[in-house]
Amino acid sequence: MKTQGISRQPFVTSLAGFLFLFMLCVLTPGSPGTTTALASGLIEIAELLAHPEQYDHQDVVVTGKVMNVQLATNRQGQPAYGFLLQDQAGTLKVVSLGQLEVHEGDQVIVEGVFNRLRQVGRTIVYNEIKAISVKPMTRLNPDLVG
Repeated sequence: MKTQGISRQPFVTSLAGFLFLFMLCVLTPGSPGTTTALASGLIEIAELLAHPEQYDHQDVVVTGKVMNVQLATNRQGQPAYGFLLQDQAGTLKVVSLGQLEVHEGDQVIVEGVFNRLRQVGRTIVYNEIKAISVKPMTRLNPDLVG
């Protein structure tokens, strides 16, 4: 009796796949510090850039490299920051209140609300995430993340 071999590609073929699997196994919905966006899984930057209207004003979780960090203070005197989140597919702007706990070049996971456009005076900012959480990937679990 001859059986046909079925070629199966491994599920975890990328960093995003690994993180999605990690979140499914370790971070269950309802656990402390986990929000609905994190429980629903990662969205790739390419997906946000390809379909910004679909994710407009939605909770998202993305990963990438921190570039061009800018520190600021808002009108109420609170610390704020912004940076570009970059991966091989593209770049998004990330802004948030508080102290930045990551550095230029860090691989991070960002959770926040995506806006396809926001008007600031006469300037329009496209593809921006207002971050709720920015964490270096090594802080997730140093034993599992290189």
